[in-house]
Amino acid sequence: MTTANPLDPVERARPVRRQSVGGWFAAVRHALDRPLTAYYLLLGASALLLTIGLIMVLSASSVYSYEKNGSSYAVVERQLLWVLIGIPCAWIASRLPHSALRRFAWLALIVSIVLLALTQLGLGRTVNGNTNWLGVGPFVVQPAEIAKLSIVLWAAHVYALKEKRLRSLHEVFVPVVPGMLLVVGLVVLGHDLGTALVLMAILLAMLWVVGAPGRLFSVALTVVGVVAIWLASTSPERRERLTNFADPFKDFHNAGWQPAHGLYALSHGGVFGQGIGASQQKWGNLPEAHTDFIFAVLGEELGLVGTLLVIALFLTIAYAAVRVAAHTQDAFVRYTTFGIVVWLLGQMIINVGMVLALLPVIGIPLPLVSYGGSALVPSLVALGLLIGFARREPEAARALAQRKKARSAGLSAGRLS
Repeated sequence: MTTANPLDPVERARPVRRQSVGGWFAAVRHALDRPLTAYYLLLGASALLLTIGLIMVLSASSVYSYEKNGSSYAVVERQLLWVLIGIPCAWIASRLPHSALRRFAWLALIVSIVLLALTQLGLGRTVNGNTNWLGVGPFVVQPAEIAKLSIVLWAAHVYALKEKRLRSLHEVFVPVVPGMLLVVGLVVLGHDLGTALVLMAILLAMLWVVGAPGRLFSVALTVVGVVAIWLASTSPERRERLTNFADPFKDFHNAGWQPAHGLYALSHGGVFGQGIGASQQKWGNLPEAHTDFIFAVLGEELGLVGTLLVIALFLTIAYAAVRVAAHTQDAFVRYTTFGIVVWLLGQMIINVGMVLALLPVIGIPLPLVSYGGSALVPSLVALGLLIGFARREPEAARALAQRKKARSAGLSAGRLS
């Protein structure tokens, strides 16, 4: 039997190594426990995603933009304009009191329903087989994107009012379920199956967070699955996508063209990518390179590292938001936060799944990264709401007040000196 030599340098290094790892974990845990952690995580992750999105829209759209507009910067200039509109809207949303948000909840739902109805009553424009764009002169908007934010705010407001009555299934269902199903029905009339599935995911998430019985979800998921497959089968193009998504190379020149070239882009990118602007697939081979399949161009130019960074940023937003929801005593904040997380994270999962050929192509953009103002502005407003919720947490509010007071004291001392 041998015993460890206490003078052996390897044996002496082991406790030090264990202490350093333990100290690193303790430091991370201490940083995450700080009052302003959620606020800074939401702010930083959102800013990084928006910056990456602008860079990738510039790169992914350059060829398409030059071909259509004679300038490689036309598309990204429009995206930058939407960013300049969206950021002030997000700032205003972060500063609005909860009472003001709740006061406009019903109005937001009604406006969304009216816009969706107008889209189906002759004012809508059909793009790629979906009548989901509302055009008035040069102004074109996608009402379903606005509806995502509206139904989250409206459902959160209604459930917050009913907080003490949610043990009743009738109180859980009425009026949230009929109202949301009306919105979903209007979206389905425009043949936008992808957005309808996102809206249904938001509905099921809101039902889950308010404590709807578990058996309801098994029934609901079955019904949603059957209806989605039936709706997909009514369109030859969707039917081909549904039957070939697992192996896009089986029908390479037809339904498999887009997902196959998405996989080519990802494989060509490797671990570290080919560099920003160096994508080959954006030169006409990959349809919707700057919108629904921008994640493929990102993977080709920034590699596995870039794609994992984007996914990590979305997960960071989700972590910080769930932390806010877990700490708050305000039911409206809790329900709104959960709905926004499911909306943004769900869209990210669907979009990445489409590009990886794990899900059929159903036309869902990547939030904050894909081109499109109709999706970008509501997403920025939603993130502004989350940032506002985080900075209003009691401990965070106290920390910000103390910091502001200390800064004012420092400025006063500087003037005196």
